This record gives sequence, C-alpha cells and structure tokens, in this order.
Amino acid sequence: MNIKGCERMIIADDKKIKKLNSISVNDVYILADFDGTITEDNSDSSWASIFKNPKVTKDFVDECIRVFSHYHKFEIDESLLVQEKMSIMSEWYRKNIETLINFGITEEIINYAANNESIMAFRDGALEFLKQMNKKNIPIIIISAGVGNIIEQFLIRNNCNYPNIHICSNFLEYNVGVVSGVRNNNLIHPLNKNEISLSSDIKKIISRRENIIILGNNITDVNMVSSNKSVYKIGFLDENIEDRIESFKENFDIVCTHNTSYDEIRSKIKILN
Repeated sequence: MNIKGCERMIIADDKKIKKLNSISVNDVYILADFDGTITEDNSDSSWASIFKNPKVTKDFVDECIRVFSHYHKFEIDESLLVQEKMSIMSEWYRKNIETLINFGITEEIINYAANNESIMAFRDGALEFLKQMNKKNIPIIIISAGVGNIIEQFLIRNNCNYPNIHICSNFLEYNVGVVSGVRNNNLIHPLNKNEISLSSDIKKIISRRENIIILGNNITDVNMVSSNKSVYKIGFLDENIEDRIESFKENFDIVCTHNTSYDEIRSKIKILN
C-alpha cells in the first residue's frame, strides 16, 4: 500500500483522493459519525455529557462511569470478531438506556448537556465545514450511536442545524418529562449503523448522487453504507493510535490523527472547499 503524508494526516489511497477531487458537488453526499468525528476527540460524547449536569446524583455518575469503563475497551479492541463485538455493543447500549430510566433522568437534564459549551465542542474547523456543505447543498446524514436529542440541540445552539443535515440517532422519548425509552425502539450502536433504514425523504435527496464520503472515528464506521456507489472514507484516529494505525490505513482512504482539523481535510479535498 502506498502510504504518504504527514504525521497528522495520512493519505492511504492517493488515486481515490485524486478521483474524489474530480467529481461534481451535485454528485456527492456525506455520511458522518458525530461523537469524536464532528466533535473533537477530547470533547465529551453525547452520552457522557449527560452526567456532567450538576443536578444528577453521584450514584448516577458512578454507574455511568462503571458501564463505560466495562464496555468501551471492547469497542476499540480490533482483535474481537465482529459478531462477538456486535453482541457486546447491543448489551452496552441497552444498559445505557436502562440506566437513564432507572435514575429518572429528565428532559431538562438531557437538554442541559447540549446547551453547555464547556461540555461538547466542535472539532477545529467543523463549524465552517458544516456551513460550507450547506452553501454547496451537499447532504450530510449524521448516523450516530449517540443521543439524537443532544446532537440536534447542539447543532441548533450553534446555529448550524442546516436543512441539508439529517440526523439518524438514538432519539430519547419522555413520559411526563422523564426518559422512558428510545423512539420506535430503534437503538443504534457502533456496529449496526449499516442496518439503519433511511427515510424515503432522505433516500429521494441522495438517490441521484453517486459518490459518498464517509467520516468516522471507528473501523466499523466504514460499514455505514452498503452500496454500489463510489465510497471515499476519511477516518479520525485519536485514541490508541499506535495499536490501531495499521487497521485504519487498511480501511480508510485518509487517516487523520492528533485531532486533525476540518481545515486540513478541506485543503486536501477540493470538493469540500
């Protein structure tokens, strides 16, 4: 494999990137993860942001940390078989919802996380990137295992919930203002993003666009789409870099490390400028 580039950004497939730079803005759409992809790596995830509310109890925080510590190591373990990891991820996300329900987490607590800029922050250049994609009318479909309510409110707070952005995520439902489950029982975790059924409206928007750019921070994000269309994959690798770099090179066309900014990515990909 021809690998070239600087420490922060590795071009793993130069031919594909050259091809990407030749396509029309009217012939591409973007499938993007959110936590650690649109937001910076050291920002709290939409899940973790919930227990940063001063109104939540210590018992709730301790349980969230316990659950995360138990399951996250499996999420980033590239040695596990997919089916084995799939079962673990399903168990983890069911546990997340159960924890919210058992501790009576309210809609007010959920909204607090999205509206507090010290908790969640954009990756450098991401806000301008979203603005540019809206100007170019390039559809962005966010497929996230995070919390859809928080993602949506975060975009609204930052004045970038543009009409070209469509969110497919875990949208919490409430009963008398308290979390009661997930909308349509549609639980999304890191390994089942390829099973997400897009709405007919979204399908219509992207139907004539033959090129897809995937943005993600896990190997499994490359599976967000099963398509005969041309797929270009950009991976963000900011955790356990040495252990995971080779697998990222094998699966992504561009590998971005050390919190690579969207400005750097756009400098390499003309269609995003």
